[in-house]
Amino acid sequence: MKRLIPYLILLATVTVTPLAAKAFCGFYVAKADTKLFNKASKVVMVRDGNRTVLTMANDYQGEPKEFAIVVPVPTMLEKDQIHVANPALIDHLDSYTAPRLVEYFDENPCNRRVYKAMSAMSMDAAAPAGAARNEAAKKLGVTIEAEYTVGEYDILILSAKESSGLETWLTDNGYKIPSGASEVLGSYIRQNVKFFVAKVNLEEQSKLGFNFLRPLQIAFESPKFMLPIRLGTVNANGTQDLFVFALTKTGRVESTNYRTVKLPEGMDLPAYVKDDFANFYRDMFSTQVKKEDMQAVFLEYAWDMSWCDPCAADPLSNSELKELGVFWVEDPTPMPVYRKPQSGQPGQVGNAWGGSAIAPVPAAANVYVTRLHVRYDAEHFPEDLMFQETGNRENFQARYVLRHPWQGSDQCPEANSYREELKRRQTKEVETLSTLTGWEVDSIERKMGLHPGTSGAQSNSGSNGSSGDKWWKDLWR
Repeated sequence: MKRLIPYLILLATVTVTPLAAKAFCGFYVAKADTKLFNKASKVVMVRDGNRTVLTMANDYQGEPKEFAIVVPVPTMLEKDQIHVANPALIDHLDSYTAPRLVEYFDENPCNRRVYKAMSAMSMDAAAPAGAARNEAAKKLGVTIEAEYTVGEYDILILSAKESSGLETWLTDNGYKIPSGASEVLGSYIRQNVKFFVAKVNLEEQSKLGFNFLRPLQIAFESPKFMLPIRLGTVNANGTQDLFVFALTKTGRVESTNYRTVKLPEGMDLPAYVKDDFANFYRDMFSTQVKKEDMQAVFLEYAWDMSWCDPCAADPLSNSELKELGVFWVEDPTPMPVYRKPQSGQPGQVGNAWGGSAIAPVPAAANVYVTRLHVRYDAEHFPEDLMFQETGNRENFQARYVLRHPWQGSDQCPEANSYREELKRRQTKEVETLSTLTGWEVDSIERKMGLHPGTSGAQSNSGSNGSSGDKWWKDLWR
C-alpha cells in the first residue's frame, strides 16, 4: 500500500512515498536559529558566475525507507557532481547567521558616565530492474540518464518528454505523486530540465553507520540563479519555512521576482524578553509575514564571513567553506582571528570561540554570506525563487537589544534625570514590542512590572527606586 509522506522535503522537491514503505557592541545572550520553526528546510547556495553548489537539508523525522525527493535540476549531473555533506556544517552556518539578542546594563548615572543610546545598530522490490526498467521508462517518454549510489543515497537523473509519462513512471516505481503535480512537472519539462531523484539505500546507510539523513549536495553550471520551490508546494499542508544561506564573492543576494525586505532590527526590547526570545522571534516574524501579505523574502543576515559583532558563533573556517562548496577558497588553513575583549579581559588571537566579537582580519575568506527567510505556499509564491548577486556589502543583522535598568539607590541630579528617562524608555519598549509581535500592551506592562501591584521581571523598584516603593511592598498582597 503506497502512502504519501505528509511532509515536504524541500521547497524544490516533491516528497514521494516509496512502496512498502555597522560595528555593533553588546554581549550576545541568545539566538533564534532555524530550530524554532517547524517544517523548515535549509539550502546553502554557493554561487559565482554560472557555477552553483547546492546543499539541501531538511528536518525529516520519519523512517529512512520512506524518504525520497525529486529536485528539478538545469543540467545532467555526473556522479562527481553529487556529494553528501556533514550536517554540522549547516548547523554551524545557521548558528553564525542566526538572529540574535544582546544585552547591556545601565551604569550608575551618579558616576557621571553618559548613557549612550545604542539603538542603531522505501523503496523495496517493486521497481523493475535494469534493461526492463529502462525500456518501460522509454515507452513513457522517460529517460534514465544516469544512476548512482552516493553515500547512503540511491540517485537517478531523469529526463522526460511529458508530465503524464513522468508521473506514471514515478508511480510505477513506488513514488506517489501528489495531486496537482502534473502541471508543475510539465512546466519544468518544457524548460528542458532534468530531475534529480534520491532515496535512501538502507544497506549503505547501515554500512556507513548513520542513523540520520545527511544533506545532499549537487554542483552544476547554469546561467539561472534560482531555487525551484513550486513542486514543494503541491502537497504542502499549510505554509512552510525556507532558509537560504547564499555564499558569494561579491556581496548580498536578493530575490529578483519577490521583494527582499529587511527585518526590523536594532530595537530596544523589555529585558524580560531574554527568557522569551524564541516566542518573541516567532511572533515577530509572523507579524512581518502578515504585514507583507506573505509575498516577501526576508533578510535576516548579510555579512562578510571573516568576522562578526556580536558573534552568535565563530565564522566558518576555510575548510568548512570548502566542504560547503565554496570552490574559490584556496587555503583550507583556519584563519587567525582577533577577538574583542569581553568583561574587561584582554583580546586574544586564536581559533576557539571565546569573545563577544571578532574584528576584521586581513586574511578574509572573500566570502560574503546572505541569510534569507521565506514563508511560502502555492498561493503566495506561484513562481520559483529567482536571485541576483549584488555588489552591496553593507552589513546587516537581525539583532535585538535588552537594556537592564540601573538598580542603584544613589541620589544625585543625574539619577533623577535617569529615572525619568527610564520611564520614557520603558514606555517606548512596550510600544515597540507590541508593534513587532502583536502582543497585548497590558500583558507586556504587567510582565515589566509597570502596573501597580505587579513586580515584573525587570521592575526598577529597588530599595529606593524611581517609585520610591520598597521592593517587598507588594510581596504579600
